[in-house]
Amino acid sequence: MTRARFLRKSFVTQKAAALAVAFCLLGVLPAASANYEDFDDTSVTKRTEQVIAERSKDGAFVFHDPKLNTDLHLVYEKVKIVRGMKGYGWFANAIFHDKAEPKKQYAIDFWYKPEATGDTLKLIDIRVQKGPKKDGDTYTMVTRLPVAWWWLPVQEHPGDTEVRRAWHVMSAVHNYIAANKNKDGVLELKDDKTGETVPLEFVEMHQPVRRLKPDGQYFACTDFRKPGSKEEYYDIDFWVEDKDGKLRVQGVKIHKVPVQEDGIWVQEPRYTFEGMDFEVTN
Repeated sequence: MTRARFLRKSFVTQKAAALAVAFCLLGVLPAASANYEDFDDTSVTKRTEQVIAERSKDGAFVFHDPKLNTDLHLVYEKVKIVRGMKGYGWFANAIFHDKAEPKKQYAIDFWYKPEATGDTLKLIDIRVQKGPKKDGDTYTMVTRLPVAWWWLPVQEHPGDTEVRRAWHVMSAVHNYIAANKNKDGVLELKDDKTGETVPLEFVEMHQPVRRLKPDGQYFACTDFRKPGSKEEYYDIDFWVEDKDGKLRVQGVKIHKVPVQEDGIWVQEPRYTFEGMDFEVTN
């Protein structure tokens, strides 16, 4: 493993991974799930199939996988699970297989939120939930880590609803990214050191989320990549405040920038968290 890949590696606890995998396999709905008025499993499935049709070419759904930084050409099979999380949106988990190799299956999450008019569902993001792994002469679907925030509420217990959880913060960050990226899916961020505007493609969000003890702010780390590059990664920190009962992103900082060392792209920190008093948010 190169140093660049090591620095980019994200981790989740074994407990979180095991719970998420069990959740995904069983299709168990979290306690936070609730239907929106005017939408149900049927309408969300219909909207998902509409999105798939709109993004299909030559009989295949074309999706750019940000993790692998490559275009996937997939054949749609079915929508397996539909979940509604009141206030957060609708989530459809659909099964596909690779156009060139039918044994390679994928589970893809489609995230929607109702439009302001309330009569349509707006596509917010698409993420790979499970990908194929070679197993002898066939393939098995393996959950990608770190898991997306919308799979995390399964870890909650009764009575936790008033406590800010990591997935609440991650949702606020993901909403900010979705709302501020341009039509090409690129987030343009001003570099506070150079003053330049840096175009960035969202890859994934790190876990865990942390909370500063003195002022109660949360911060979440994310991976972004320079558009068109396979190795130039940025580590971006999102600072989130809890004000008037709502979580809002109030600051975005470039934590690490890509630099070349001996022909290899590595991430160079702009600052450290030494001396900061924080706690992990579950």
